[in-house]
Amino acid sequence: MHILMVFLDGIGLGEDNPAVNPFAVATMPTLTALTNGQRWLKGIGEQHSPHAVFIPTDPRLGVPGRPQSATGQAAILTGVNVPQLIGEHYGPKPNPPIRELLAKDNFFKQMVSQGKTAALLEAYPPRWHEVVNSGKRLRASYQEAAYQAGVPIFDEKAIYQQDALAGDWTGQGWRDELGYTDTPVYSPQEAGRKMVELSRRYTFAFFPHWFTDIIGHRGPLEDGVRLLELFDGVMTGAMETWNDDEGLIIITSDHGNMEDVSSRTHTENDVPTLIIGAAKTAFAEGLHDLTGFVPRMAELLLT
Repeated sequence: MHILMVFLDGIGLGEDNPAVNPFAVATMPTLTALTNGQRWLKGIGEQHSPHAVFIPTDPRLGVPGRPQSATGQAAILTGVNVPQLIGEHYGPKPNPPIRELLAKDNFFKQMVSQGKTAALLEAYPPRWHEVVNSGKRLRASYQEAAYQAGVPIFDEKAIYQQDALAGDWTGQGWRDELGYTDTPVYSPQEAGRKMVELSRRYTFAFFPHWFTDIIGHRGPLEDGVRLLELFDGVMTGAMETWNDDEGLIIITSDHGNMEDVSSRTHTENDVPTLIIGAAKTAFAEGLHDLTGFVPRMAELLLT
Protein backbone atom coordinates (compact mmCIF):
# COMPACT_ATOMS: atom_id res chain seq x y z
CA MET A 1 0.00 0.00 0.00
CA HIS A 2 1.44 3.36 -1.00
CA ILE A 3 0.37 6.92 -1.78
CA LEU A 4 1.45 9.17 -4.63
CA MET A 5 0.49 12.78 -3.94
CA VAL A 6 0.61 14.99 -7.02
CA PHE A 7 0.65 18.60 -5.89
CA LEU A 8 -0.22 21.31 -8.42
CA ASP A 9 0.57 24.75 -7.05
CA GLY A 10 -2.11 27.38 -7.57
CA ILE A 11 -5.11 25.72 -9.20
CA GLY A 12 -8.66 26.43 -8.07
CA LEU A 13 -12.22 25.89 -9.20
CA GLY A 14 -13.12 29.00 -11.17
CA GLU A 15 -15.94 30.31 -13.32
CA ASP A 16 -16.87 28.75 -16.65
CA ASN A 17 -15.25 31.63 -18.52
CA PRO A 18 -13.16 30.63 -21.57
CA ALA A 19 -11.63 34.10 -21.70
CA VAL A 20 -9.77 33.74 -18.38
CA ASN A 21 -9.99 30.13 -17.17
CA PRO A 22 -7.83 27.48 -18.85
CA PHE A 23 -9.96 24.78 -17.21
CA ALA A 24 -12.94 26.02 -19.25
CA VAL A 25 -10.99 25.56 -22.50
CA ALA A 26 -8.45 22.75 -22.19
CA THR A 27 -9.14 19.33 -23.63
CA MET A 28 -8.60 16.94 -20.72
CA PRO A 29 -10.26 13.61 -21.61
CA THR A 30 -8.51 11.52 -18.97
CA LEU A 31 -9.11 13.90 -16.08
CA THR A 32 -12.70 14.72 -16.98
CA ALA A 33 -13.46 11.01 -17.41
CA LEU A 34 -12.49 10.64 -13.74
CA THR A 35 -15.07 13.33 -12.88
CA ASN A 36 -17.98 11.91 -14.90
CA GLY A 37 -17.31 14.14 -17.87
CA GLN A 38 -17.45 17.30 -15.77
CA ARG A 39 -14.88 20.05 -16.25
CA TRP A 40 -12.99 21.18 -13.14
CA LEU A 41 -15.02 24.34 -12.58
CA LYS A 42 -16.86 26.10 -9.77
CA GLY A 43 -20.06 24.23 -9.01
CA ILE A 44 -18.77 20.82 -10.06
CA GLY A 45 -19.57 19.48 -6.61
CA GLU A 46 -18.43 16.12 -5.29
CA GLN A 47 -18.04 13.53 -8.02
CA HIS A 48 -17.81 9.74 -7.70
CA SER A 49 -16.64 7.67 -10.66
CA PRO A 50 -15.41 4.07 -10.95
CA HIS A 51 -11.76 5.03 -10.36
CA ALA A 52 -11.92 8.32 -8.47
CA VAL A 53 -13.61 10.67 -6.05
CA PHE A 54 -13.42 14.42 -6.65
CA ILE A 55 -13.90 16.85 -3.75
CA PRO A 56 -13.90 20.67 -3.90
CA THR A 57 -11.57 21.50 -1.00
CA ASP A 58 -11.40 24.59 1.21
CA PRO A 59 -7.95 26.30 1.28
CA ARG A 60 -9.20 29.33 3.24
CA LEU A 61 -9.35 27.49 6.58
CA GLY A 62 -11.45 30.16 8.25
CA VAL A 63 -8.76 32.84 7.93
CA PRO A 64 -9.60 36.05 6.03
CA GLY A 65 -7.65 36.93 2.92
CA ARG A 66 -6.26 35.11 -0.06
CA PRO A 67 -4.69 31.71 0.71
CA GLN A 68 -0.93 31.55 0.14
CA SER A 69 1.57 28.86 -0.79
CA ALA A 70 3.63 28.49 2.37
CA THR A 71 0.69 28.12 4.74
CA GLY A 72 -1.38 26.03 2.32
CA GLN A 73 1.41 23.56 1.61
CA ALA A 74 2.22 23.34 5.31
CA ALA A 75 -1.43 22.61 6.13
CA ILE A 76 -1.46 19.81 3.54
CA LEU A 77 1.66 18.19 5.03
CA THR A 78 1.06 18.76 8.75
CA GLY A 79 -2.68 18.27 9.04
CA VAL A 80 -3.01 21.38 11.21
CA ASN A 81 -4.56 24.75 10.44
CA VAL A 82 -1.32 26.62 9.86
CA PRO A 83 -2.88 29.95 8.78
CA GLN A 84 -4.97 30.00 11.93
CA LEU A 85 -1.99 29.15 14.13
CA ILE A 86 0.19 31.95 12.75
CA GLY A 87 -2.71 34.37 12.31
CA GLU A 88 -2.53 34.86 8.54
CA HIS A 89 -2.13 33.32 5.13
CA TYR A 90 1.56 33.60 4.29
CA GLY A 91 3.81 32.91 1.35
CA PRO A 92 5.30 32.11 -0.96
CA LYS A 93 8.11 30.65 1.17
CA PRO A 94 7.69 29.65 4.83
CA ASN A 95 8.57 32.18 7.52
CA PRO A 96 10.16 31.11 10.84
CA PRO A 97 6.84 30.15 12.55
CA ILE A 98 5.89 27.94 9.59
CA ARG A 99 9.34 26.37 9.44
CA GLU A 100 9.09 25.68 13.17
CA LEU A 101 5.78 23.88 12.67
CA LEU A 102 7.24 21.83 9.81
CA ALA A 103 10.29 20.94 11.91
CA LYS A 104 8.07 19.83 14.77
CA ASP A 105 5.94 17.49 12.70
CA ASN A 106 5.01 16.77 9.11
CA PHE A 107 3.96 13.70 7.16
CA PHE A 108 7.44 13.02 5.80
CA LYS A 109 8.71 12.95 9.40
CA GLN A 110 5.88 10.67 10.48
CA MET A 111 6.73 8.22 7.72
CA VAL A 112 10.44 8.15 8.51
CA SER A 113 9.87 7.83 12.26
CA GLN A 114 7.74 4.75 11.63
CA GLY A 115 10.38 3.12 9.46
CA LYS A 116 8.54 3.82 6.20
CA THR A 117 10.03 5.23 3.03
CA ALA A 118 9.21 8.65 1.59
CA ALA A 119 10.44 10.76 -1.30
CA LEU A 120 10.11 14.08 -3.05
CA LEU A 121 10.11 12.93 -6.68
CA GLU A 122 11.26 16.21 -8.24
CA ALA A 123 14.97 16.79 -8.83
CA TYR A 124 16.61 20.22 -8.71
CA PRO A 125 19.63 21.55 -10.63
CA PRO A 126 22.98 22.35 -9.00
CA ARG A 127 22.29 26.09 -8.81
CA TRP A 128 19.14 25.50 -6.74
CA HIS A 129 21.08 23.39 -4.26
CA GLU A 130 23.85 26.00 -4.08
CA VAL A 131 21.61 28.95 -3.25
CA VAL A 132 19.48 26.97 -0.79
CA ASN A 133 22.45 25.49 1.03
CA SER A 134 24.07 28.93 1.22
CA GLY A 135 20.98 30.36 2.86
CA LYS A 136 20.29 32.79 0.01
CA ARG A 137 17.02 31.11 -0.85
CA LEU A 138 14.38 29.43 1.30
CA ARG A 139 12.91 26.06 0.56
CA ALA A 140 9.21 25.85 -0.25
CA SER A 141 7.12 24.33 2.55
CA TYR A 142 7.01 20.90 0.90
CA GLN A 143 10.78 20.99 0.36
CA GLU A 144 11.28 22.07 3.98
CA ALA A 145 9.05 19.23 5.16
CA ALA A 146 11.14 16.66 3.31
CA TYR A 147 14.39 18.28 4.48
CA GLN A 148 13.30 18.23 8.13
CA ALA A 149 12.58 14.52 7.78
CA GLY A 150 16.04 13.81 6.38
CA VAL A 151 14.55 12.85 3.02
CA PRO A 152 17.13 13.47 0.27
CA ILE A 153 16.45 16.34 -2.13
CA PHE A 154 17.34 14.93 -5.54
CA ASP A 155 19.81 16.60 -7.90
CA GLU A 156 20.89 16.24 -11.53
CA LYS A 157 22.37 12.80 -10.85
CA ALA A 158 18.87 11.50 -10.14
CA ILE A 159 17.68 12.97 -13.45
CA TYR A 160 20.38 11.16 -15.39
CA GLN A 161 19.82 7.92 -13.49
CA GLN A 162 16.05 8.28 -13.99
CA ASP A 163 15.43 8.15 -10.24
CA ALA A 164 13.44 11.40 -10.26
CA LEU A 165 11.58 13.67 -12.64
CA ALA A 166 11.90 17.32 -13.58
CA GLY A 167 9.23 19.68 -12.32
CA ASP A 168 7.67 19.88 -15.80
CA TRP A 169 7.34 16.06 -15.91
CA THR A 170 8.82 15.71 -19.39
CA GLY A 171 12.28 17.13 -18.62
CA GLN A 172 12.19 19.42 -21.67
CA GLY A 173 12.77 22.42 -19.41
CA TRP A 174 16.16 21.11 -18.32
CA ARG A 175 17.21 21.36 -21.95
CA ASP A 176 15.38 24.54 -22.96
CA GLU A 177 15.87 26.58 -19.80
CA LEU A 178 18.89 25.08 -18.03
CA GLY A 179 21.07 24.33 -21.04
CA TYR A 180 21.41 20.57 -20.66
CA THR A 181 21.80 18.65 -23.91
CA ASP A 182 21.67 15.03 -22.82
CA THR A 183 19.19 14.76 -19.94
CA PRO A 184 16.23 12.41 -20.45
CA VAL A 185 13.13 13.78 -22.16
CA TYR A 186 9.82 11.95 -21.89
CA SER A 187 6.52 12.29 -23.64
CA PRO A 188 3.70 13.25 -21.25
CA GLN A 189 2.44 9.67 -21.22
CA GLU A 190 5.92 8.29 -20.59
CA ALA A 191 6.37 10.77 -17.75
CA GLY A 192 3.10 9.66 -16.17
CA ARG A 193 4.10 6.03 -16.32
CA LYS A 194 7.51 6.91 -14.90
CA MET A 195 5.94 8.91 -12.06
CA VAL A 196 3.86 5.92 -10.97
CA GLU A 197 6.79 3.53 -11.32
CA LEU A 198 9.00 5.79 -9.18
CA SER A 199 6.26 6.14 -6.56
CA ARG A 200 6.21 2.38 -6.09
CA ARG A 201 9.68 2.54 -4.56
CA TYR A 202 8.28 4.42 -1.55
CA THR A 203 5.39 4.22 0.87
CA PHE A 204 4.75 7.94 0.37
CA ALA A 205 5.84 9.84 -2.73
CA PHE A 206 5.18 13.54 -3.34
CA PHE A 207 5.49 15.10 -6.77
CA PRO A 208 5.26 18.93 -6.85
CA HIS A 209 4.46 20.93 -9.96
CA TRP A 210 4.75 24.71 -9.64
CA PHE A 211 4.43 25.89 -13.25
CA THR A 212 0.67 26.22 -12.78
CA ASP A 213 1.18 28.97 -10.20
CA ILE A 214 3.66 30.80 -12.45
CA ILE A 215 1.12 30.86 -15.28
CA GLY A 216 -1.56 31.98 -12.83
CA HIS A 217 0.54 35.03 -12.00
CA ARG A 218 1.83 35.81 -15.48
CA GLY A 219 -0.50 34.20 -18.01
CA PRO A 220 -1.24 33.93 -20.80
CA LEU A 221 -4.35 31.77 -21.05
CA GLU A 222 -2.87 29.76 -23.90
CA ASP A 223 0.04 28.61 -21.73
CA GLY A 224 -2.39 27.44 -19.09
CA VAL A 225 -4.36 25.47 -21.67
CA ARG A 226 -1.20 23.82 -23.00
CA LEU A 227 -0.06 22.93 -19.50
CA LEU A 228 -3.39 21.36 -18.54
CA GLU A 229 -3.40 19.31 -21.72
CA LEU A 230 0.14 18.17 -20.98
CA PHE A 231 -0.94 17.20 -17.46
CA ASP A 232 -3.85 15.25 -18.91
CA GLY A 233 -1.35 13.33 -21.01
CA VAL A 234 0.74 12.68 -17.89
CA MET A 235 -2.32 11.30 -16.14
CA THR A 236 -3.16 9.18 -19.19
CA GLY A 237 0.18 7.43 -18.76
CA ALA A 238 -0.27 7.26 -15.00
CA MET A 239 -3.69 5.62 -15.28
CA GLU A 240 -2.39 3.12 -17.82
CA THR A 241 0.19 2.02 -15.26
CA TRP A 242 -1.72 2.42 -12.00
CA ASN A 243 -3.49 -0.44 -10.24
CA ASP A 244 -6.29 0.77 -7.98
CA ASP A 245 -5.47 -1.90 -5.40
CA GLU A 246 -1.91 -0.63 -4.84
CA GLY A 247 -2.92 2.47 -2.92
CA LEU A 248 -3.97 6.01 -3.78
CA ILE A 249 -3.05 8.80 -6.13
CA ILE A 250 -4.08 12.14 -4.60
CA ILE A 251 -4.09 15.29 -6.72
CA THR A 252 -4.59 18.58 -4.88
CA SER A 253 -3.45 22.20 -4.55
CA ASP A 254 -2.70 24.85 -1.96
CA HIS A 255 -4.75 27.79 -3.33
CA GLY A 256 -6.47 29.04 -6.45
CA ASN A 257 -4.70 31.12 -9.08
CA MET A 258 -4.47 29.72 -12.62
CA GLU A 259 -8.25 29.40 -12.95
CA ASP A 260 -8.37 33.19 -13.42
CA VAL A 261 -5.40 34.45 -15.42
CA SER A 262 -6.94 37.94 -15.60
CA SER A 263 -6.24 38.70 -11.93
CA ARG A 264 -2.52 37.82 -11.52
CA THR A 265 -3.21 37.19 -7.83
CA HIS A 266 -4.37 34.20 -5.83
CA THR A 267 -8.09 33.56 -5.51
CA GLU A 268 -10.24 32.46 -2.60
CA ASN A 269 -11.77 29.62 -4.60
CA ASP A 270 -11.95 26.03 -3.46
CA VAL A 271 -9.19 23.84 -4.88
CA PRO A 272 -9.71 20.49 -6.60
CA THR A 273 -8.87 17.23 -4.88
CA LEU A 274 -8.95 14.03 -6.92
CA ILE A 275 -8.50 10.70 -5.12
CA ILE A 276 -7.79 7.63 -7.26
CA GLY A 277 -7.66 4.06 -5.96
CA ALA A 278 -9.66 1.34 -4.29
CA ALA A 279 -9.64 3.13 -0.91
CA LYS A 280 -10.91 6.38 -2.46
CA THR A 281 -14.37 6.43 -0.88
CA ALA A 282 -13.21 5.78 2.67
CA PHE A 283 -10.40 8.32 2.29
CA ALA A 284 -12.74 10.97 0.91
CA GLU A 285 -15.37 10.65 3.64
CA GLY A 286 -15.51 13.91 5.59
CA LEU A 287 -12.60 15.50 3.71
CA HIS A 288 -13.37 19.16 3.19
CA ASP A 289 -10.22 21.26 3.71
CA LEU A 290 -6.44 21.12 3.45
CA THR A 291 -5.97 19.81 6.99
CA GLY A 292 -7.71 16.55 6.14
CA PHE A 293 -4.97 14.75 4.20
CA VAL A 294 -2.45 13.86 6.91
CA PRO A 295 -4.82 12.08 9.33
CA ARG A 296 -6.28 10.03 6.48
CA MET A 297 -2.90 9.20 4.97
CA ALA A 298 -1.62 8.19 8.41
CA GLU A 299 -4.61 5.92 8.94
CA LEU A 300 -3.98 4.25 5.59
CA LEU A 301 -0.19 3.89 5.79
CA LEU A 302 0.75 3.91 9.46
CA THR A 303 -1.93 1.78 11.16
